[in-house]
Amino acid sequence: MRVLVTGASGLIGRHLCDALLIRGDDVVGLTREVRSARETNPRVNWHAWQAADEPPPAAALEGLDAVVNLVGEPINQRLTWKAKQRIRASRIDATRNLIEGLSALDEKARPGVFISQSAVGYYGDCGDALVDESTPAGGDVLAAVCQDWEQAGLGAAAFGMRTVITRTGHVLAADGGLLKALETPFRLGVGGPLAGGDQFMPWIHIEDAVAMLLWALAEKKLEGPLNLTSPNPVTNRELAKALGHALHRPSAIPAPKLALVLARGRELAEVLAGGQRVIPRRALDMGFEFRFTELEPALEDLYRER
Repeated sequence: MRVLVTGASGLIGRHLCDALLIRGDDVVGLTREVRSARETNPRVNWHAWQAADEPPPAAALEGLDAVVNLVGEPINQRLTWKAKQRIRASRIDATRNLIEGLSALDEKARPGVFISQSAVGYYGDCGDALVDESTPAGGDVLAAVCQDWEQAGLGAAAFGMRTVITRTGHVLAADGGLLKALETPFRLGVGGPLAGGDQFMPWIHIEDAVAMLLWALAEKKLEGPLNLTSPNPVTNRELAKALGHALHRPSAIPAPKLALVLARGRELAEVLAGGQRVIPRRALDMGFEFRFTELEPALEDLYRER
């Protein structure tokens, strides 16, 4: 297959590109900085793209069988007006520009499948209620971004592409993402639960996240939303305890909600203090097999490799 990956130099994108290359696929990557991306992975066919401003270059879209759209600026920042505009543009405008470029291709030359990332933030704060792909959208600022992001991605279906929207949870990997953010305070002995610790945190091991994307590329019956999470979400307190155990460090020093407000602003603090007890019902019903269904073995695997 010839697969185009946007956000190919990000956490999921890097691992996905490696998996595609290992199995013999031809991988095209879109990035703002081609030189640094080539240093990261010279085997990817890189093209420059200013995602929020323009469709991708025509040369990057030639002969594609599939597209995996992972582009998007990190959300873990103070949500100022400018930050919100950048977050929206890097997801919604970029996805629309990508589809605009694909729609300009001859109908027979368009890729057969289009996978576009969203996030479990789509559901808003759901407390301890069980959440699956049929659960309606939430009402906070990130839920609104996710709704518009998904609508942009679903535009690919109008041009004959099988379209899957992946609502991604917290991806656990040794080289970035949530664990990288949490690891320093835990190694310093000051790690612990955030904002009370009762909020659920849907998670997924990077290996299962990549495997699910590869499965979604191949599973022709799959369309629409797909929760990219493990079958067993945990609370923030449970995550802190498991991470402390994996790092052989204490995990009992809490970070109150006020500390989150001071560090990241009130809107992001509200999001971090909320949670979603998400399960990947569609993946389970369709027979996807996870390697890591429980948190502690997942963390043990990740830290055993380091």
